[in-house]
Amino acid sequence: MSTATPVRPGTSPAAKLVSHVATARESGIVLALVLIIVVATLNNPTFLFSPDGFRDLLLTPSLLLLVAVGQAIVVITRNVDLSVGSVVGLTAYLTGRLFIDVPGLPLVVVFLAGIVVGGLLGLVNGALVAYAKVPALVITLGTMYIYRGINVAWAGSNRVNASDLPADFRGLGTDQVLGIPLLTILAVVVLIGAAWYLRNLRSGRELYAIGSDPAAAHLYGLKVNRRVIGAFVTSGALAGLAGVLYAARYGTVASNAGFGWELQAIGAAVIGGVAISGGVGTVWGAAIGAYLLLTINRALPILGIDDFWQRAVVGALILGAIVLDRVLAVRQSRKLTAERETGR
Repeated sequence: MSTATPVRPGTSPAAKLVSHVATARESGIVLALVLIIVVATLNNPTFLFSPDGFRDLLLTPSLLLLVAVGQAIVVITRNVDLSVGSVVGLTAYLTGRLFIDVPGLPLVVVFLAGIVVGGLLGLVNGALVAYAKVPALVITLGTMYIYRGINVAWAGSNRVNASDLPADFRGLGTDQVLGIPLLTILAVVVLIGAAWYLRNLRSGRELYAIGSDPAAAHLYGLKVNRRVIGAFVTSGALAGLAGVLYAARYGTVASNAGFGWELQAIGAAVIGGVAISGGVGTVWGAAIGAYLLLTINRALPILGIDDFWQRAVVGALILGAIVLDRVLAVRQSRKLTAERETGR
């Protein structure tokens, strides 16, 4: 007579799923996002329960989401890209000029131009970081000013107006599918693709190994330089895509487009659980972090909080995320040390 093997508590698939959700770093960010939406909606129901409120809740963070996903991929490799805001501005203005200077240009060509130019600018960053062996913080700080300077010199006091853009292109910034903004759908598609790449492809998983210990990854035979360059190219390409969509979303593009986005993208990634020391985090967390940051910016004025305190809250979130990352790293190190001592 056979007897069923008893299932130990916490080992069933359902229990493992619940445990994973409860302990995932992204769960706390989602909870904070939901709490902010609830509190803001209670103070002003139109924040969520109105066509414009719901649309803006989904639409406004979509462009930052794209930039934050690219930033997260770079940060996972233990680097940082400070040039993404300048790339957004440059490709946004490029998009407007293409429509002005080449009437009738297909939208696909414009999108490809923005993505390719962004990728090439990211390639410059990656090649300098990989082969010059200069810290990414220094390299991308320099290229941030160079790319912004090119944009300012090119645009000058001129700007692209909504009337300069085709109606079907401007429609991309306002069109909806089943009540969901088209830009949000596009951003989520990119997010899913990036998450699948990092989780399922060997080259994606190698980015985590490089970020955890670049020297060990090199000794193991991983193509460190190629992967680092690829991460920067991806970041630049997504910033280029965000620049094209920026023109569609806002219509008006000046030389200051994308200004400060690099710090918002880094903040979104860090708040979303991407360790600034590399090797830890997901693009899902960075995406949620982007939504949390911009939702806070919308919600705090409704709650009557001054602009200074709005910035202070964002700063506190970033510091809290860094401290939490450090605490978790120390706990993991102690756990591994205890397991080694037990196994002796």
